Amino acid sequence: MISPASLLQRYPREALLFLVASFINASGSAFMWPLTTLYVHTVLQRSMTEAGFALMLQSLAGIIGQFIGGSLFHRLGAKRLIVGSLFLQGCIQLAIPFTSSWNLYLALMIGLGFTFNLSSPAIQAFIGFRWKEQRRELFNIVYVSNNLGMAIGTSLAGIVAAISFQFTFLLNSASTLLFALFFFIFMKHITHQELVGDSAVHAQKRTGKETLQLLYKYQLYLFMAMGAGFIFFSTTVWNTGVAPHLTGMGMPLSNYSWLWTINGIIIFAGQPVTSWIKRLLRQSLSAQLVASAVAYGAGFGFMLLFHSSYLAFILGMIITTFGEMLISPTIPTFITEKTGESAPFYLGVVGAITALGRLLGPLAMGYMYDRGGVEPTLLLATAVASASVLLCLMHASFQRAKQGSSAL
Repeated sequence: MISPASLLQRYPREALLFLVASFINASGSAFMWPLTTLYVHTVLQRSMTEAGFALMLQSLAGIIGQFIGGSLFHRLGAKRLIVGSLFLQGCIQLAIPFTSSWNLYLALMIGLGFTFNLSSPAIQAFIGFRWKEQRRELFNIVYVSNNLGMAIGTSLAGIVAAISFQFTFLLNSASTLLFALFFFIFMKHITHQELVGDSAVHAQKRTGKETLQLLYKYQLYLFMAMGAGFIFFSTTVWNTGVAPHLTGMGMPLSNYSWLWTINGIIIFAGQPVTSWIKRLLRQSLSAQLVASAVAYGAGFGFMLLFHSSYLAFILGMIITTFGEMLISPTIPTFITEKTGESAPFYLGVVGAITALGRLLGPLAMGYMYDRGGVEPTLLLATAVASASVLLCLMHASFQRAKQGSSAL
């Protein structure tokens, strides 16, 4: 793992400033997400079903936001898209604690899901374009630092909420607006053409027909996106299967929270192991996707076999966390390396497909848990994660075929 001293020497100052700003924004964002359901139930006096409905609408809006955000990157320019979407997101977050209307709250949650995901592919594309030579390492560092920020924010969210629910939303809004201000100042003298290159002129004038032609290149993104979508579908078993199973066994809720503490520790301390795995895989991005899917399938399969033991869930979390560490930075790295000026579009498409997995997962897992408890949910998670191995293998096969044909 890179030490703080070598980090200061290895990367440009502007990259380090971005990492700090991203960390602060991730910490602030974590104040809201864990408390959304609780806020709806205790403050707005709505049922848990209605809280789930609000989150579903937010996820649906996020899928649309991902796709539109990737499509608008070149048309609006990176600065306007990122700053504008973050500013709107911050304003929505600021408005939420001042509304008591359920319909208005639903509208704000839809807007929040849309604007949050609108900026996501643009920020990933910015990293890939701005620091081309170091993007593999930077995507990984951003992933690790953001997870650390979210762990810190989540741990403080309950304390702040005990004082005031409104204050959590205000802190959330402040971090987003500061992130927007950072990008506004940071990109003040960076033109879109300087960021992307001469190809930006053509991309800004892309027609609908050319956009369809990008979608037709399914070998480049579809199987990778579906594989990731299957993985994220399976990970919803943690909330919809494992959590009620542990409490149903008479364990305190802290046992479930401890699993996520382990997740954060492994993401931070397990980087040397992940680096070794990547070297073993010869830094092949496609191979890393396959290894990630295998880790998820193995982790969930292990929990399925030994679900009567709490230790099985600890080991399962460790195994699947290494799968997470392999896939999360790999997808934006692959797209920005392989798709050139079209990277924002493909980041949006892949993000939309993977978000669909997160949307459908809780519905399917909840149904399976109601039908038979934790065993059917873990069986479904294992089966879906195992299917993602095949999809990632298909993706890797297409990439090998492409490299072989280009070598001829």
